[in-house]
Amino acid sequence: MIRLAQTVYDSEGFRLAADFEIARHSFSAVLGPSGAGKSTLLSLIAGFLPLTLGHVIIDGVETDGVPPAARPVSMIFQDHNAFAHLDSWTNVALGISPSLDLAENDRAAVDEALARVGLSALARKRPGEMSGGEVQRIALARALVRQKPILLLDEPFAALDPGLRQQMLALVNELHQERRLTTLMVTHEPKDARAVADQVIFIDGGEARPPAPTGRFFSGKQDKAVSRYLGT
Repeated sequence: MIRLAQTVYDSEGFRLAADFEIARHSFSAVLGPSGAGKSTLLSLIAGFLPLTLGHVIIDGVETDGVPPAARPVSMIFQDHNAFAHLDSWTNVALGISPSLDLAENDRAAVDEALARVGLSALARKRPGEMSGGEVQRIALARALVRQKPILLLDEPFAALDPGLRQQMLALVNELHQERRLTTLMVTHEPKDARAVADQVIFIDGGEARPPAPTGRFFSGKQDKAVSRYLGT
């Protein structure tokens, strides 16, 4: 469970506040206008940005001062951060050990993660020799080998064509359910939320609202801010 306890991020005229809980094993889509603070919310949970006020509490433990690498969180960005000079196997292995000092079971975990995302045959290919969707699968496999219970996705499939995007969403949803992850996904596409999320966190006007069930969010009974965002 993730608890955002009266959290505030305030920097250079930008302010984001949140005060709610995110249930364990839930899949949350994070929606809102451009610049509202969707990526900021994920970065606060991951520890990439410092809180101005409040606390981020994960499974009852305050994370104040805990660096990103020590939090039970994996984050995938729109920029996949794959190293161009390394093959996909090595890129995934970096998720376990930056020094690549791997035990036999670690190597087996890399092989298993590549197989799970459909990249076994491309294990020795470099990112430049792969498609955009395949490179994003590298990032997903690297998150899997880290064995963290919380998965944060910051628009990782925004640059993919619609068909490939749907394939990747389906894969993420499968992995979310298989591993019983707590998943938050930033997206600009409401249809993505409808497809995979069981709840929606809407951000607007400097506030991240508590999660609302996806069906209710899209029910047509929204307030003006949501209706404006959805174009309804």
